[in-house]
Formats: sequence, structure tokens, C-alpha cells
Amino acid sequence: MTQTSDNVTWLTQEAYDKLKEELEYLSGPARALIVAKIEEARQEGDLKENAGYHAAREDQGKQELRVRQLTQLLERAKVGEPPADNGVVGPGMVVTIAFDGDEDDTMTFLLASREYISDDIDTYSPQSPLGSGVNGKKLGEDAQYELPNGKMATVKILEVKPHQG
Repeated sequence: MTQTSDNVTWLTQEAYDKLKEELEYLSGPARALIVAKIEEARQEGDLKENAGYHAAREDQGKQELRVRQLTQLLERAKVGEPPADNGVVGPGMVVTIAFDGDEDDTMTFLLASREYISDDIDTYSPQSPLGSGVNGKKLGEDAQYELPNGKMATVKILEVKPHQG
């Protein structure tokens, strides 16, 4: 679970360990694999028309970008406790909202950094329109955010609880 302020990213120990493990893999075994793929493609001849070579180089560029992102994130990370169960929406909280006050039209999501995306629950960044609209609101309050078409939407905060990982 993360919260970014003043260039510090707050992470739970679990999230920190997961990102550190990804960085170690990308910096070690994955880097060796991509170098081997590039060398193998290079052996095939003319590099100008070698699609395998160009694809491997593009993959290498994406991988190195991710390594830099993770390195910077972990360098400024502060490991802390999960958020308090105080009914206030913030990073690391699972939030259930009702659209336009209709308690039959609800959605539950995790408010967290994109680094914390999970298959178990939808994740919205605190910087997203919905995330910034609900961030800081309390249980029972209404929140507004701007839709892509420029109109405003209103949601009601039905439930707020810390994410359990």
C-alpha cells in the first residue's frame, strides 16, 4: 500500500518486499535472458531487417526503464504500518462507493499506487479522477470527481477499511 507525498512513497513491508524481489529478478536473471536473446538474434545476420533483434532490443529498453523506476521508488520508500482503520479514505484503503447515491449501483476498489495493482481487487491511484475525488473523504460522505467527458459525478462512501494484503 502506498502513499506518495514530498517524493516519499510509503509502503507496507509486503509491498516493499514484492517490489524488491521484482527488481532483483529484472536486474539479474531477466537481464541475462534478454542479453542472450539479443546475441542470438544478432547471429541471424543483417540487423536492419532482423525483427527478432529489434524486438529484443525494445524489450530490453522497457525492462531497463522498469529497473530504473523500481530503483528510484525503493530508494525513497519508507516502510510503515498499514493505514489506520479510522473510516477515512486514503492510500491502502479498500473503498466501497455508491454511484449517485444508488446503493444498488456500487463498486469496491483499493486506493493505492499503480505499483500495488492486484488481480484480487481493482486498484485506483490517488491521482486518478475517482481516487482524488474520494481521497480524504469519510464514511458516509459524498465525493465528486470529473468524468472523461468533463461532467461531474457524485459517489457516496459506503465502506472504508484497510487492505489486508
